[in-house]
Amino acid sequence: MRKQQIDYAAVFHALPGMVALLTPDLEYADANEDFLRLAGRTREQLLGRYIFDVFPQNPNDPAAAGLRETQASMLRVVATGERDTMALLRYDIEDRERPGHWVEHFWSPVNAPVLGPDGDVVLIVHRVEEVTELIRARGGTGSDNSRARVLEAELYTRARELQELNERLRRAQARDREVALALQEAMLPAPTPVGHHRAAVRYRPAVGSLNVCGDWYDLVDLPGDRIAVAVGDVVGHGLRAAGVMGQLRSALSAAARVADGPARALEAVGLYARHVEGAESTTVVKTYIDWDTHTLTYSSAGHLPPALLHPDGTVTFLDRATDPPLGARPEHVPRPEARTAFAEGSTLVLYTDGLIERRHEDIDTGLARLADSLARHGEADPEALADALLADLLPPAGNTDDTALVIIRL
Repeated sequence: MRKQQIDYAAVFHALPGMVALLTPDLEYADANEDFLRLAGRTREQLLGRYIFDVFPQNPNDPAAAGLRETQASMLRVVATGERDTMALLRYDIEDRERPGHWVEHFWSPVNAPVLGPDGDVVLIVHRVEEVTELIRARGGTGSDNSRARVLEAELYTRARELQELNERLRRAQARDREVALALQEAMLPAPTPVGHHRAAVRYRPAVGSLNVCGDWYDLVDLPGDRIAVAVGDVVGHGLRAAGVMGQLRSALSAAARVADGPARALEAVGLYARHVEGAESTTVVKTYIDWDTHTLTYSSAGHLPPALLHPDGTVTFLDRATDPPLGARPEHVPRPEARTAFAEGSTLVLYTDGLIERRHEDIDTGLARLADSLARHGEADPEALADALLADLLPPAGNTDDTALVIIRL
């Protein structure tokens, strides 16, 4: 059987109901026959024109919000690439036969995106259904018709209240996001340069969370050709975990500048963590890098082991100085510390569990996956390597746990 070619332009023009296509600049690109007939416009009067030039708002109604709400809905579609269904809307239309005379109309609009190959919105599908007669409930007599008018008026009122509530929620979410971004920038600033050494950092919050979390990284310059680098993970997500993270990160950063090695720095922060609500079970690993002696000195408080990628492509996990998380012991006990040599051209990778851990999977499987990715991309510079690790190890749809990552070329 021969496959029939479908004329999608003809299908569009024959669609039942009012449907128009607009550009991201809100100019008409096309409209189907029902839209032209019911709107009382020709195609030539629409194409290439701004929607609100063709259908301006009633200037005699100071409370009119139809233009603002319709424009906001369409711009949300362009910004998010997602469909936006509007509440019932009043938008009066000027009578073309009687200029200056505006006719009351009620509409039920839906705006949907058409995406291009690059994922950007190239068109907006604007479908509207006129519900003026339903809202007016004119014609007929009797108690049933009176009840219908009451119910339909109540429906419209509730729809308007819902629209206003949605707008308030969107504004609140926008403010929350601004606060979260400012908090993230304050608590996880871009790391200062580490001399002539190349480094890269990455931070990814869990899917569905604000853009802040309990994971952190830190790089501190030390006297001589040395730096201290750390990653940590506070239990939980969101603003509360981020607040605890900020306190512990600052304390550890300060301790690293005066403590004699990473173990002593963790001991100091462990004592401090006992007096910070929400700091219990925080994990962190601290590593001092000394380029003069080509050594790494490290200590871990319950954290996953840093990975050391050697120039020959092999990977070693630094796991010889691991102790319980901060605040896990009732009494102060000195923490262990280990030292290992590194060859020039090696790469040190510190990370949080969001990078490798998966539900119902053994941790060794995640470590092996990290080692394999490092071996395959190890020759890349730190920035490219960071992107490659995230692409290899994080789920395409986003992770359910926060992720911090630090990569330093030794």
